[in-house]
Amino acid sequence: MSSDRQNAWTKVRNMPWTARLELRRRVAWPLVRAQFAWHGIAWGADWKIFGRPIIQRHRGSQIALGDGLTLRSWPRSNPLAPTAPVVLSTRRADAAIEVGTDCGFTGTTLVAADRITIGDRVLVGGNASIVDFDFHPLTPEGRAEAINAGAAAPIVIGNDVFVGMDALVMKGVTVGEGAVVGAGSVVTQDVPSRTVVAGNPATVVREL
Repeated sequence: MSSDRQNAWTKVRNMPWTARLELRRRVAWPLVRAQFAWHGIAWGADWKIFGRPIIQRHRGSQIALGDGLTLRSWPRSNPLAPTAPVVLSTRRADAAIEVGTDCGFTGTTLVAADRITIGDRVLVGGNASIVDFDFHPLTPEGRAEAINAGAAAPIVIGNDVFVGMDALVMKGVTVGEGAVVGAGSVVTQDVPSRTVVAGNPATVVREL
């Protein structure tokens, strides 16, 4: 027996729920793939999609997802039990969500009115949100004039970043390569490469 097969059997013996989860994923695959095709999102290689995400793509916008993608929307697909499916939403005609290779998202919300650019090997923990605009204007007058005309600014997340569960990354932020965003953090300013930030608002607590 090959080492890969041996490792697979060992995993199934030790964590039997993974076998049921994989079977369910494969059964759901045709419907999930049809969903992505309906929304005009190209299917990548080596994707693992555990449950249908919520996709809201403005027809003039772009959602491009790299190979090796993992999306976990089912509560049982992760010990953190995501409380909602992964959300991929573009709100304006010129908006874009671009995700690199080998990235993983668990119950993550990605909402772009401008642009969200995510590098390679980025992991986002359960129920975190990456949102590049305010949805609504800050002033009462602005909301009365155009309730969905909130300010927007692009978000850039570099390679090898880890975003902890329940974190919020807000508009105009750049997260440098290899950085870690602590669980529950609210990121309103740029994060230097290879640092750990935490808190509300998030500040640097250590260097890596």
